[in-house]
Amino acid sequence: MTGVLSDDAGHGSGESYFWHPMGHPAETQTKPPLTIASAEDVHITDSSGRRLLDATSGQLSVVTLGYSATEIKKAIAAQLDVLPYHTAFRGYTNQPAEELSRILIEDWFAPEGMARVFFSSGGGDAVETAMRLSRQYWKIQGARDRYKFIALRNGYHGTHFGGASLNSKAAVRRNYEPLLAGVYHIPTPWTYRNPFDEEDPIRLGELCARMLEEEIIFQGADTIAAFVAEPVTSAGGLVVPPSNFWPLVREICTKHGVLLIADEVITAFGRTGYECGSRAWNVKPDLMTVAKAITSGYFPLGATLINRRVAEAFESSRDSVGTIGHGYTYSGHPVGCAAALAASRIARRQRVWENARERGTELLIGLERLHQKHSIIGDVRGKGLMVRIDLVHDRKTKTPLDPATTARIYEVITAEGVMVRASESSIGLSPALIVERSHIEQIVDAIDQGLSRV
Repeated sequence: MTGVLSDDAGHGSGESYFWHPMGHPAETQTKPPLTIASAEDVHITDSSGRRLLDATSGQLSVVTLGYSATEIKKAIAAQLDVLPYHTAFRGYTNQPAEELSRILIEDWFAPEGMARVFFSSGGGDAVETAMRLSRQYWKIQGARDRYKFIALRNGYHGTHFGGASLNSKAAVRRNYEPLLAGVYHIPTPWTYRNPFDEEDPIRLGELCARMLEEEIIFQGADTIAAFVAEPVTSAGGLVVPPSNFWPLVREICTKHGVLLIADEVITAFGRTGYECGSRAWNVKPDLMTVAKAITSGYFPLGATLINRRVAEAFESSRDSVGTIGHGYTYSGHPVGCAAALAASRIARRQRVWENARERGTELLIGLERLHQKHSIIGDVRGKGLMVRIDLVHDRKTKTPLDPATTARIYEVITAEGVMVRASESSIGLSPALIVERSHIEQIVDAIDQGLSRV
């Protein structure tokens, strides 16, 4: 059945030929999506001329430096004039990719012990690369049975078959099963909802870390390639782990020789109030994945970072097992790397992670006031400028709010001039890292209005 899209949606009359990610094709035809026509600073404007404060950084925590980062736009234009594209496969390189590699290691992730960079086109690519390299690392080491992965329930790692296998949400798994064999999951240390009904964060951190160790032992430590997790889970529910969880994870992985992969696609470059999420807990992963904020969304780019121990295994190998038979057409894209260099300069000059910490504290304080005011709020949590509100019918039973009511709340918030990310029973917030106090106040006021009118 073919739908007709309205002129108001910005498509003109007629059939839409565009299938959208994470949506049902039939819904696209019958319910035209909102057309975003333009953007400036931290605001977006839709095709009807409505201007909204974007409290989501492009809905996916991407546009960390706002929509008016002229320095990035100029860097892209200048690089297009010099070298718009050339492969970075074996035997070729380009200056922006080499310089960005140096900046990422020396200026951003030296405290985490990172030593090498492998570029890709985005976060999903970066995760897939980390999974492949971790398996290959163990083959180089002669431990060919180490092919399994362990991940967190509530984690999200993209939609490639590898990353999707690490995911735990049925919505991104069921229609594509069977997925990658040898992937196992442990509970997420989420005090609001967990299988232990444990509300003490330190105790819960210990329990979940113990589940990791028990799973490693059950599977056989000599079969586990890596444990993969986000420092703060994002699309899977935005869970800020207890303070002891990540240090315990690092200790357990080291004890059993398991690689630790930190998926920092969202958390790197300031989102959590730190330069990367791992640093919030003083943890050094073996591999890290980054994307999104690396260019503030101005160009698709991702990267996998490798620590010295893993890098030395590859670089000291003298046979074909050490050859990386993996890569992407746009790995090390000169324009993308030029955009990232400009984004890095801005982020470091403005120390955006410090603003994220301050504004994030203000946001949580404001939302806690709403928590006391509105019984429909079950939980508020966040770190830096990544925050989530869980909505419930009843606080005691924690029954999630129905999607229709959540949708009405979203509509009111939008009418108040703020764009948030609403799911079935939650509101997600991840504004640009350059937002000001007045923006935070506007976000909180709009949410208050939305909750007051249900």
